[in-house]
Amino acid sequence: MAGEEEGSPNKGFKLLGILDVQRIPCAREAILHGAGGSLAAGLLYFLATSRVRRSFDMGLAGFMITTLGSWFYCRMSNAKLRVQQRCIQEGIKNKIVYEGTGLDPTNKPKPEEPSAPS
Repeated sequence: MAGEEEGSPNKGFKLLGILDVQRIPCAREAILHGAGGSLAAGLLYFLATSRVRRSFDMGLAGFMITTLGSWFYCRMSNAKLRVQQRCIQEGIKNKIVYEGTGLDPTNKPKPEEPSAPS
């Protein structure tokens, strides 16, 4: 793009100068969900009570709760996905190792049917 050097690394967006949102998994989505949650919580509380300061407090609480909830849900989903991928990789590795041998579970001998007496 114009004004960007091709050789320079992409710095990304840092939240509060320390949290690199672009490199940390789930951080961007969690912060965006938190912003929406804070807006909804603060606005709804203000419409219900017309108390500005308490509405701000509710908005801040909504941000923290929504951000943390979204963060943990995303991280748990990613962890579950990694475990499933590891199981699939082990299965594929075992299939390759045992393929064509007597231990291959796909080549089980079929049980013979008892022959009818003549």
